Amino acid sequence: MATVEIQGLTKRFGAVTVLEPTDLAIADGEFAVIVGPSGCGKSTLLRMIAGLEVPSGGRVLIDGRDVTDAAPADRGLAMVFQSYALYPHLSVAENIAFPLKVQRRPRAEIAARVAEVADTLELGALLDRRPAALSGGQRQRVSIARAIVREPKVLLLDEPLSNLDAELRVRMRHEFARLHGRLGATMIYVTHDQLEAMTLANRIVVMGGGRVEQVGAPLDLYARPANLAVARAIGAPGINLLPATISAIDETGIEVTLADGHRLRSIARAPADALGSAVTIGIRPEHLEPDPDGPFVGAVELFERLGPLSF
Repeated sequence: MATVEIQGLTKRFGAVTVLEPTDLAIADGEFAVIVGPSGCGKSTLLRMIAGLEVPSGGRVLIDGRDVTDAAPADRGLAMVFQSYALYPHLSVAENIAFPLKVQRRPRAEIAARVAEVADTLELGALLDRRPAALSGGQRQRVSIARAIVREPKVLLLDEPLSNLDAELRVRMRHEFARLHGRLGATMIYVTHDQLEAMTLANRIVVMGGGRVEQVGAPLDLYARPANLAVARAIGAPGINLLPATISAIDETGIEVTLADGHRLRSIARAPADALGSAVTIGIRPEHLEPDPDGPFVGAVELFERLGPLSF
């Protein structure tokens, strides 16, 4: 296990800045998930931590050691890719053993480590197969096994479930949670799927537009998003965002007037000079319920059944 710290890390491609100067600290043994839309800089950040991308500025520290200029192999970490990156001509056992053979580990040690990680990831019956004979979920488990066989201090995962169907994604989420519990390793996981972030993370890093928008525990981000980008990124189904104006302020909170003239009370605080200011009200769908005596009138336009839940 290890801590990971980035200090003022930034990345530019020519005149385009894809990652603004960023500070972030990942605790020893933490499962941190970086979530955000495509192109927000999350994979670039992960690749700079791994040493696969050269930063334009800033530093990367692992366990307090500056590894900014260190080769990937000298950082004490391993990475799992979206594409699996398995060698098609090698068996499962040979794919898992490959990093240890590169390090010229003793043959007996290699065999013992391959057997151990194969048992951890339930790959024992597949060791003689080639990648082409495996399902998507099995290939991903082989990719993970190859990453952890060296017992890295930090495990990096770049959108590892993107190529799997919905059922396999759920099963592999459970695998990752179980694996983290067994290894206790520091894990940094990149995804665009907020459901993966909410179910896996001890702490979520929300990114947008090349910068970190907010860092916090999943329920903290859900209940207290720092801005509209975080509010939109966290929660399923998505939050309702309504433009409004602050029409009254007192010691109990504020009153806002919506665009259609309806008024709502909120316990949110605001300074006296905010009266008349334009604001955006966020209302989670799961916090609403029908009330025949309520002031709003509406019609159901879409109804979705998801087992015990209906939206």
